[in-house]
Amino acid sequence: MAHLLGAESLHLEFPTRVIFDSVTTGIEEGDRIGVVGRNGDGKSTLLNLLAGRMEPDSGRVTRRRGVTLGILDQADDLVQGVTVGQAIVGGIEEHVWAGDAKVRDVIAGLVRDIPWDALVDDLSGGQRRRVALAAVLTGDHDIIFLDEPTNHLDVEGIAWLAGHLKTRWATNSGGLVVVTHDRWFLDEVCTMTWEVHDRMIEPFEGGYAAYILQRVERDRMSAATESKRQNLMKKELAWLRRGAPARTAKPKFRIDAANVLIENEPPPRDTVSLQSMAMQRLGKDVVDLIDVSVTYPPSGRGASEKHVLKDITWRIAPGERTGIMGVNGAGKSTLLGLVAGTVAPTSGRVKRGKTIKVAVLTQQLFELEGIQNDRVSEVIGRQKTSYMAGGKEITPGQMLERMGFMSAQLSTQVKDLSGGQKRRLQLLLIVLDEPNVLILDEPTNDLDTDMLAAMEDLLDSFPGTLLVVSHDRYLIERVTDNQYAVTDGAFRHLPGGVEQYLELRRKADSSAAPGSTGSPTEASGSAVGPRKLSLGGAELRNAQKELASIDRKVAKAQARVAELHEKLATHDQSDFDGLGTLTGELERLDASVAALEVRWLELSELLEG
Repeated sequence: MAHLLGAESLHLEFPTRVIFDSVTTGIEEGDRIGVVGRNGDGKSTLLNLLAGRMEPDSGRVTRRRGVTLGILDQADDLVQGVTVGQAIVGGIEEHVWAGDAKVRDVIAGLVRDIPWDALVDDLSGGQRRRVALAAVLTGDHDIIFLDEPTNHLDVEGIAWLAGHLKTRWATNSGGLVVVTHDRWFLDEVCTMTWEVHDRMIEPFEGGYAAYILQRVERDRMSAATESKRQNLMKKELAWLRRGAPARTAKPKFRIDAANVLIENEPPPRDTVSLQSMAMQRLGKDVVDLIDVSVTYPPSGRGASEKHVLKDITWRIAPGERTGIMGVNGAGKSTLLGLVAGTVAPTSGRVKRGKTIKVAVLTQQLFELEGIQNDRVSEVIGRQKTSYMAGGKEITPGQMLERMGFMSAQLSTQVKDLSGGQKRRLQLLLIVLDEPNVLILDEPTNDLDTDMLAAMEDLLDSFPGTLLVVSHDRYLIERVTDNQYAVTDGAFRHLPGGVEQYLELRRKADSSAAPGSTGSPTEASGSAVGPRKLSLGGAELRNAQKELASIDRKVAKAQARVAELHEKLATHDQSDFDGLGTLTGELERLDASVAALEVRWLELSELLEG
């Protein structure tokens, strides 16, 4: 693969700390790289360095001659005073851009609901973000950098973006680097993961699921592993292996390695125990919505009433864990308002249990308004001395630690916490108030992948009814047991989960455009899989033999790798020549295993044809 961009010995230092130290990396043709790491460790800074928007203190970034680069960063850099059309396609004539299938796909996928002649100054923050993303994707770039591109996109929009990026370039061409906390998106799009931590970049093969497996393996082999972090990642790995079948499309030896690591790991939640505890706390009745409708009065002269919800019946059970999806404006917030008691129905009846205590995690951080000048330790000190979580008694301080707060942050005033830290403290205070019905409205904002895993770990032990509205597909699948959609005023159960919801939306788009051969989402959202080949009798036998041979070779190589790791651990650490020899052999073995894995996948695809 041809080289596109490289960074050599990058060093960057801010007044308070070192961000990167001697970082060397590169982007090759065909790379699809996801960047993960804790908030503040330098993910966005890395993109700016590689894009040439920021100069390192030392080291250099080089780009192959003629390579073009487009970047979407988190700053709002749209030119003021221009229309949506001008911001996206510039001064290109309509007949030119309208004749480009890629441009039409981007416009249909991202901004079809935004007036083409509207001024960008008049758009909402989410609309401006989508216009900026569309402007990058309509360009003809060899490399694209995207910093949190899924922000302000719904589940449907994220699925479209994944499909577009997977088919944008031919195989082994173009380069993509994306910073995102959306773990489904990482798995769907990326073939490599960079973890930014401790002033370095650590590369991993594959998307999020493969990254978690390799990270657990790395931690297991490290003498200085942090047991709590390792155990949390093992739990995450266990979920990934038990999750959607698409995530298990790995070579057999990778699956075997995952199974060994999680063989004693229990399921994420003990559903029976949680429902029993919820019954004790809630009784049999939670909230029943019976033939409920909500209609809002006309918003202006000539406008008609808006029927948001129509004749909905939903009997919420103790311990129910439900994910709710729907496009913006479909009525999700209205539905949750009925449950919380903040919205009154226009018709129908809402029956509420006598013992329910509802808490809502909003996007506005209302819970922190009166404690901005208090220190975190003072806030936590006002809570009870102990709580039950997952059948164990723990203190508020231990729960704070579970949510990623270090001892040094205990003396920090709430107003000085980062956005992600405030979000975690908000959730923790709500949980410590011990509600028995918890409503989460877009809880993933400002959280990195590690903190999302920690939040999910906390929610796994919540012994009450959990209702979640989120565009984060991974979170919905991870913490809820049932999914529903709010669509056209109705409340519909989705036995097929998120995939069924996306199929419903595709059908709705198709019916809304009569005479069309398919919606833009349909045209671009489906992945183009590998071409299947039919093998003759002799070819089939040879492929099967080679596949079995690869399994044996990999098993033998992995046994040797384990042996070398043991030798490295016990070898005289002052014998640099001996250590170098062992390390060299280990690197050769790793390269050999990687090549065998690639061949294993090729043969598997042929045999599946």
